[in-house]
Amino acid sequence: MKYVVLLCDGMADTPVESLGGKTPMEAANKPHMDALAAKAEVGTAVSVPDGMSPGSDVANLSIIGYNPADCYTGRSPLEAANIGIELSDTDVAMRCNLVTLSDEADYADKTMVDYCAGDIHTAQADRIIQTLQEKLGGGEFDFYTGTAYRHCLVWHGGKTELGKITPPHDISGRVVGDYLPAHPAAEKLLDLMKKSVEILKDHPVNIERKAAGLNPATSIWLWGHGKRPQLENFEAKTGLKAAMISAVDLLKGIARLSGMQVCEVEGATGYIDTNFTGKMEAAVEALKNGCDYAYIHMEAPDECGHRGEVENKVKSLEIIDRQVLAPLLERLPEIDDFTMLICPDHPTPLAVKTHVSDPIPYLLYRSNAEKNSGVDRFTEANARATGIHEPQAWNLIRKMIG
Repeated sequence: MKYVVLLCDGMADTPVESLGGKTPMEAANKPHMDALAAKAEVGTAVSVPDGMSPGSDVANLSIIGYNPADCYTGRSPLEAANIGIELSDTDVAMRCNLVTLSDEADYADKTMVDYCAGDIHTAQADRIIQTLQEKLGGGEFDFYTGTAYRHCLVWHGGKTELGKITPPHDISGRVVGDYLPAHPAAEKLLDLMKKSVEILKDHPVNIERKAAGLNPATSIWLWGHGKRPQLENFEAKTGLKAAMISAVDLLKGIARLSGMQVCEVEGATGYIDTNFTGKMEAAVEALKNGCDYAYIHMEAPDECGHRGEVENKVKSLEIIDRQVLAPLLERLPEIDDFTMLICPDHPTPLAVKTHVSDPIPYLLYRSNAEKNSGVDRFTEANARATGIHEPQAWNLIRKMIG
């Protein structure tokens, strides 16, 4: 038996007026996903425990099979693991986003124009991070290049009691003043954010981006802090040799910390222009070559949700169905019987452009034990209608492997 998780990040949503009152899952033409739903277990699950923020970190840990309440220490330490950063016991890691803020003189008066600085590519971002390290790093703080707009700051001897620090994708289009770090212990972090504006104002990369009509990276935004985590080895926990296929450091970091094989896919971007076919091929090759379990993480629906891109969110689900799921269903039987879990990690409703903690819909299909689910499409409403509910999503791995 082989096991596959097709994780469609942020796929679940609420009815959208421009889609005729349908959700993207309802509006999308996804015949393969819907056909599986008719002969699988379909239900809902809680992927974000009460009291925890509905981030992709917490939610994906749950789907992979870890109780976040037992192991979660923050988002950035998970990403740092993939970048290759060795955190000491006194280090605090933070996500360092490159963002586009408006140009008001007072930092608090600026607006979050773009949480990903025009989806800046890694090569340009690396030049900016190197400059920040030269100007602001080398002592108490060090900057490390990640992927695209997502990077890492390590605060040596840093504090973790910093009060609420808001992710930039939660405040798109809003004035940032009410969301700046306000705890006294975070004063140095806010100072770094303010200093970055002057450093980046005339940076050669931003001059190039403006000339090309692209959003410049006008500031850093620090969030997602935490210390080095400890994850139980996935194979020791489940008996399954696992592979992770993802474009983002967060998921690859979870994989490295849990002992999974990380599959690098050329052209994997985390957006709707990602190499969908390459990710599918990587999963098939991993399963053919000794892995029992493949976790295929598709970031595109989540990014479209954050950006409020209705048509692209629908399109991303259709591409996943056509370019990932359809060939998987053709090729997996050539390898072995298989069990497949399809679900989001959390909803990312277009109406709010950020994550929410609502229960997720899931579909659990076994090629050697098909069952009548009573539904003919995989949608949020159909998942609720079955009455099957898992209050702790980290138990889905037990359902998968029986």
